[in-house]
Amino acid sequence: MCNLYSITTNQAAIIALFRVVNRYVGNLPPMPGVFPDYPAPVIRNVGSDRELTMMRWGMPPPPKLGGPPVTNIRNTSSPHWRGWLKPENRCLVPANSFSEYAPEPNPLTKKKDVVWFALNEDRPPFAFAGIWTEFRGDRGTKSKPVPGPHLVYGFLTTAPNAIVDPIRPKAMPVILTTDEELDVWMRAPWDEARALQRPSPNGALKIVARGAVKVDRAAA
Repeated sequence: MCNLYSITTNQAAIIALFRVVNRYVGNLPPMPGVFPDYPAPVIRNVGSDRELTMMRWGMPPPPKLGGPPVTNIRNTSSPHWRGWLKPENRCLVPANSFSEYAPEPNPLTKKKDVVWFALNEDRPPFAFAGIWTEFRGDRGTKSKPVPGPHLVYGFLTTAPNAIVDPIRPKAMPVILTTDEELDVWMRAPWDEARALQRPSPNGALKIVARGAVKVDRAAA
């Protein structure tokens, strides 16, 4: 699953690209490594407008399963996720790159490389197709819990394309790049929007970095 991505595009460019009307993020420094439970910028619907705000990465897990917050959502037919698939709970998660661990250890380091994917070497921004909700429990660590409520998010995954499959054969994030895709995800009924839960075209992604570093330094 994707548990590490970067967002380094500046706030003004995010606002222009994703047609944001309201923003509540303060200063937005580059984030070359976003990990689970980190606060990160997310775009949600507020009435007929789009709002840029900060949310923590990780949705509440199904009560029967428990466990940590869920960062990646694949089974959109599950009753647990179905209620958050309406436009009012959909969001865009801006990103410049995302990573997966290589399937086998590097012969030199004996550790699995972190493999970074982007649209191209310049790492132009795109969006993950996300959902969000309000969570009223604690987040953070057990030693330093942060009381709720919290705005939290996760993003959809799907079958991998031919670029991601050799590294992560189980899944890849649902990536949106065009104005039409962004608009459909944010406004359309689920019967239409669900078609976006599909692999990116093989030519739409490439591997842009590989090694031991858990941040995409070239995106900064």
